[in-house]
Amino acid sequence: MSNLNFEGIVVGIIAFLIIGVFHPIVIKSEYYFSDRIWPVFLVAGILIIIGSFFVGNSLLAAILGVLGCSCIWSIRELHEQRERVEKGWFPKNPKRKDN
Repeated sequence: MSNLNFEGIVVGIIAFLIIGVFHPIVIKSEYYFSDRIWPVFLVAGILIIIGSFFVGNSLLAAILGVLGCSCIWSIRELHEQRERVEKGWFPKNPKRKDN
């Protein structure tokens, strides 16, 4: 019997979960801060990706890579979320000053 390697499926499942978690994060971020919060996602993404280079465990490095890339991808999603709000698909924050 051969040794099975489960790292690929673990990374796939965690990537799926990370993407699922980022969906409400993007919605809430746009609601409370507008899409001008994008630099936070950029810096976090870059730092997490850089951190993934220094992790000795390949599974953790892959997960950090997925997390960092998800942060950077969220920048695009923030702008698209703004457009969805403008179309009326999501509520505007009435308390935000830029409305």
